[in-house]
Amino acid sequence: MSSVAIVGAGFIGMASAAWLMRDGHRVTLFDPSGIGQGASFGNAGTFAHYACIPVNNPSVFRDLPRFLMSNDSPFRLRWGYLPHLAPWLARFMMSSLPRRYEASAGALAALLGRAQEDYAPLLADAELANFVRLRECLYLYSNAASFDSARPALDLRKKLGVAFDVLGADDIRTLEPALAPIFARGVLFTDSWHFSDPQGFLQTLYERLAAQGLALERSKVSAVQPSADGATLTVGGTARRFDHVVIATGARSAEFASQCGDKVPLDTERGYHVRYPGASQLISRPVGWAERGFYMTPMTDGLRVAGTVELAGFSETRNRSLVDLLTFSSKRALPALGTPDSDWLGFRPTLPDGVPVLGYSSASERIVYAFGHQHLGLTLAGVSGRIVADLVARRTPPLDLTRYGATRFR
Repeated sequence: MSSVAIVGAGFIGMASAAWLMRDGHRVTLFDPSGIGQGASFGNAGTFAHYACIPVNNPSVFRDLPRFLMSNDSPFRLRWGYLPHLAPWLARFMMSSLPRRYEASAGALAALLGRAQEDYAPLLADAELANFVRLRECLYLYSNAASFDSARPALDLRKKLGVAFDVLGADDIRTLEPALAPIFARGVLFTDSWHFSDPQGFLQTLYERLAAQGLALERSKVSAVQPSADGATLTVGGTARRFDHVVIATGARSAEFASQCGDKVPLDTERGYHVRYPGASQLISRPVGWAERGFYMTPMTDGLRVAGTVELAGFSETRNRSLVDLLTFSSKRALPALGTPDSDWLGFRPTLPDGVPVLGYSSASERIVYAFGHQHLGLTLAGVSGRIVADLVARRTPPLDLTRYGATRFR
């Protein structure tokens, strides 16, 4: 079978490796950080098959001024980054118009509708399945007005096949009695679940695949050059040839796409988390607070509070006000919390229409793209990996990929 290089060893890269190896390909992963050390390390851990509402939606026209000015806002823009971001932001606002927003939601819903089915092969091993916690996600609103504002998005979710139950204050307290009595409405997304340790799952998956021949090179890829019968990677100044190359390196994928003839408006959403050790027993499921833009997820090493969005590029400087906001807001929601022992910053890939790039490069069908999954890399890993394997094998993918192609930005 073919030799395949995957650039990126997060959820998308690892799932692609698993699906490719099912077809018998020889797979090599390239990631200088190792397995699951980027955005895949610090996510909320939720299998969010309900998350078909993209960040670009009509509410931004109403809410953006408030988000930019409020100290409680989960969204921040670093003003010094604005000149670089302006073209992306213009595309984002255009993508938030109703017709385009609904098209993005439909594209996401089509992927999410296959997410569980195509995850199944990744969870067939009992030790891997042991990382799954089958508890539905609870999404909360602290006042009725916020819930009413969310009604159009909930109605669109229902139209696109997402199942959920609407809860009142008493229902919320019955489900999660440790929560403060400050939430007026809740939405329980049925059939959702979460990982107890996302990075631990990826590491275990890697060990399973490594025993079957998967190779990992902790080396930086600086360039990809397609050809008629394969592609060459430049790794540490050395040319390495493969039959196929998969670009799955998240927010850092734009440079490789450009080398393959595709100018993709990919930027970063800087996301944060804080961890409360020994606090995972306070809630039994992922709990999100809509107005504050975060999830609290019980995990093996404690309660992870993950969320917020900051548009500021790849700067390693942390915005302490967002870390403080996560800490303050989580303690308000769960008064029994103590003091977090760590915090984390990661770089999510973000595209202005909220839809990932999946498909062949313009330069060669030997280059396959699988990046730009925004907040859904964990959830869409299975279906993305399956699509990658289908494209490498020249099988017809389970979905029409036209609306996920890189050429849509031309």
